[in-house]
Amino acid sequence: MTDVRTHGPDAARDLLVPNLRDLFAEVYAEPPYYDGPDEVAEFVGNFGKRILRPGFRLITGHDNNQMIGFLYGHTLPADTAWWKGLLTPAPPALTAEWDNRTVVIIDFVLRAAYRRRGVGRAMHDAFLAGRSEERATLLVRPEPEAGPAQTAYTHWGYRRVGRLRPFPDSPEYDALVLDLRPPTPPHP
Repeated sequence: MTDVRTHGPDAARDLLVPNLRDLFAEVYAEPPYYDGPDEVAEFVGNFGKRILRPGFRLITGHDNNQMIGFLYGHTLPADTAWWKGLLTPAPPALTAEWDNRTVVIIDFVLRAAYRRRGVGRAMHDAFLAGRSEERATLLVRPEPEAGPAQTAYTHWGYRRVGRLRPFPDSPEYDALVLDLRPPTPPHP
C-alpha cells in the first residue's frame, strides 16, 4: 500500500541524510540521468539551500513505510535567474516573475518499480495541492532521453516553453510550464 506524505523545511532537513540522499543516488544512477560521481554531493548541498526558500515543500512516497520516491520545490523569487538559461527565444510575459507567480519542482525521484502506477501523479498532485502560485515549472531531459517523463508531464497538462541550460556546464533540458490558475498581473 503506497502513501504520500507532505513535509515542511524542518522535517525535510531530518529526512535528507541518509534517506533522500540514498534514494537520489539509486534512481539517478540510471541512464539517462547520471551525470557523474559528484552529483549526489551536489544534490545534498543544493537541497540544504533549497529548504530555506519561501514556499518550500517536500513530498515523499512510501510503500509499507519504505521511501520509494520524493519531489520537492519552492516558489521562485521575483529576481530569479531561472529563465536566464533559455536557449529558445521567449516572450517577456513568460519569463517575467513576481512574488508568488511560479512554483518550481527541482527534483522528482521515483523508483522504477513504482513508475506508471499512479504514484508519481499522486506525489505531484500533493505537491501542488493548496498552493497559491499561478503556475508550476520544471526541467526535464529532452526526448528521447526522458521520453516516459515527457509523456507523463504532457498528460498532466504541462507544455514545453523552450530549451534551457541552467548553468554553462550543464546539459540542456526542456522547460515545461503548467498553468494552475489564470494569470494575474504583477503588483506594483
